[in-house]
Amino acid sequence: MATGKASDFKVYQEYLQTRMTEILTQNGDLFNVASNGAIVMTSASKRGDYEYEAFFKSISGLASRRDTTSTSSATDLALTQDEFVRVKLNRKIGPVANTRDSFRKIMARYSQTEFTDIVAEQASKAQQLDMLNSTLRAGRAALVNQSAVLYTIPSNGTMTTAGLVNGLAKRGDRADDVVCWVMHSKVYFDLVLQQISANIDGLSNFNVQTGTPVTLNRPVVISDSAALAVTSGSPAVMTYYTLGLTANALLAESSEEDDVVVDEVTGNENLIVRIQGEYAFNAGVKGFKWDVANGGANPNDTALATGSNWDPAVTDYKDYAGIVIASR
Repeated sequence: MATGKASDFKVYQEYLQTRMTEILTQNGDLFNVASNGAIVMTSASKRGDYEYEAFFKSISGLASRRDTTSTSSATDLALTQDEFVRVKLNRKIGPVANTRDSFRKIMARYSQTEFTDIVAEQASKAQQLDMLNSTLRAGRAALVNQSAVLYTIPSNGTMTTAGLVNGLAKRGDRADDVVCWVMHSKVYFDLVLQQISANIDGLSNFNVQTGTPVTLNRPVVISDSAALAVTSGSPAVMTYYTLGLTANALLAESSEEDDVVVDEVTGNENLIVRIQGEYAFNAGVKGFKWDVANGGANPNDTALATGSNWDPAVTDYKDYAGIVIASR
């Protein structure tokens, strides 16, 4: 006689996936707007562990002086290609398991949609935060590893208006490309306090009334992400990293279809409902390529946050994702 197994019973997978996708899309759209298009969360099916995008490199010395008195041969210049490489991060949801009895104790009767609604809401937000933190971790690591775009506040100082200006100065005539600041809340309020204490006419009054700093006409995304606060040294000290990002600087692209399963688990003292899911997304940093040989596939947070695993793909540092400011 055939015996049914727990894996034979699946309920509301489609509903749960639809609900998660709806919430994730809403959150992602809001975040894309909030960052002025600097951090992009999107979806596109991608095979494999890496995504490669070829591009033509700028030809050095393409325009040069011509000697009108010479008939000697000229040296050929070559049009070459490089590639941007984004890395896929594989993730899981749960598993989350609850007895039916636990729901009957808090509501009139057990509701499958109530359970999946709660998990979908939390899972979608967790997924978005995971994508955000991972791309911030990658962006910070890549930029900090390049001295040309790193500015450190002198004397282990906190963030100041001058710090923002000096950070932008790293990009010279292309400072206007920076469209958004991403900073830790501690850095944000340090900046508010500094501008109030500076007692600049009109500026301090503005800050006292609104509690917001002047950020050189660029929006600020505040995130207490561990990617922006790094502990190092002995004794241990915390360094905060503020990212000044250009358009499309960081990419978090959902690259595989979310797969969520809801099982009815029998054979135990109580009936159990278990939810488990899987998803994957590609993380990329503008102007850089993931070092496949050193970083490897499906990297953990430590590997993702290692600057040497992100190699510059472009020649001009002004084509990087932006600048980074280190403060205490």
